Amino acid sequence: MDKKIYGLLAEFDTPTQLVEAAQKVREAGFTRTDAFSPFPIHEMDRALGIKRSILPYLVFAGGVAGLLTGLALQYYVHVIDYPIIVGGRPFLSLPSFIPPMFELTILFASFAAVFGMLLLNGLPQPYHPVFNVPRFALATREKFFLLIETVDPKFNYDETRSFMQSLNAQEVFDVDE
Repeated sequence: MDKKIYGLLAEFDTPTQLVEAAQKVREAGFTRTDAFSPFPIHEMDRALGIKRSILPYLVFAGGVAGLLTGLALQYYVHVIDYPIIVGGRPFLSLPSFIPPMFELTILFASFAAVFGMLLLNGLPQPYHPVFNVPRFALATREKFFLLIETVDPKFNYDETRSFMQSLNAQEVFDVDE
């Protein structure tokens, strides 16, 4: 092959065809795959073997970090740096510390959710090689696509192309790099 390709892209008409094809691709041993659809297909994660995200753990860690930051900041200010007795309360008055600690918990957890999602999804990604396939524009409206990347250890151009055509794909495209 003279041209460098990113992978092979198969086009399907229905989500059922796409899920069945994804299961067959996974059973065949391909691991570097992706699916594109105009709407979420919940069976696709299992069909492609996509593992659960670590995002909930990142959000929890962000919340705990916010809680501890709020407590540490208030402890430093009210006990160490500028201790003032107000209304007869002790320097370390946890009930009065709760609202700021709660707010920082929510703030840090939301930042962890947003930035963790962007990082884990590899965003922003203004360019992807599948955009080189003209028919891929239909992925946002009515068509379903399945991609096998050339970096997959099992990828062999001729064998993979014939395998993709055997999945009852409407058409199989070369995705240029």
